[in-house]
Amino acid sequence: MTKPLRLLISNDDGIFSLGVRTLANTLAQVGHDVTVVCPDRERSATGHGLTLHHPIRAEVIDSVFHSAVIAWSCSGTPADCVKFALNAVLNTRPDFILSGINHGSNLGTDILYSGTVSAAMEGTIEGIPSIAISLASPTFREFQPSADFAVTLLERLTQHPLPQPTLLNVNVPPVKVEEIAGVAIARQGLRRYIENFEKRLDPRGKSYYWLAGEVIEELEQPEHFHLPSDIPTDVQAIRKNYITITPLQYNLTDVLGVEHLYTIGGFNL
Repeated sequence: MTKPLRLLISNDDGIFSLGVRTLANTLAQVGHDVTVVCPDRERSATGHGLTLHHPIRAEVIDSVFHSAVIAWSCSGTPADCVKFALNAVLNTRPDFILSGINHGSNLGTDILYSGTVSAAMEGTIEGIPSIAISLASPTFREFQPSADFAVTLLERLTQHPLPQPTLLNVNVPPVKVEEIAGVAIARQGLRRYIENFEKRLDPRGKSYYWLAGEVIEELEQPEHFHLPSDIPTDVQAIRKNYITITPLQYNLTDVLGVEHLYTIGGFNL
């Protein structure tokens, strides 16, 4: 192993989820300095929301993680957890921030809603290289291959640092280790959902609505004008049982859109 790293871990499944426990314990067991700050309950699909209108409460959690892990439970969102950790828990900046292991995929447009990705993105905004890790199934529960890959990925990134702080969005196929086809560097794909609001009645006869949805189509994103055409989308690669790594950034500027608007002009008041 390379030198021990200072690692901050968060998630959106909550402090007691099996995914974060497997990740934190595995990294601690190989000698890294691990601090965990996670929501006190599941906060999936909260995106990059912050808590601004009521207090954030936090407490140390004992007897859940490896003895070398320092763990905190936080009442806020995943992004809150990272902000709180960086400004109120840690004395020194971590070398990496990891978020996960999420119980379910974060592919394509999922990243716009994902609390898992947002926690890692908060680290990137702060100039810290960050990794979001997801196990691409809500039912498969073998998190150890994902955690083991995190160990390998950190070793590789330590030996070959990224040129700038970047978020690596990692999705691991829900199969046995021997069935994983390899690792694919992928671009972000597209996923489409059919959604409906199911109307229900509470015990007092008042109506409420429950959002339900399922993937009905996985659309392939048009080839990116800066990337070779043979780079698959994350959606394509995960289908073939590859671990996918997709570098993400928080700058959402549409470069082609900027170029087009400059070309057509005519926006002077």
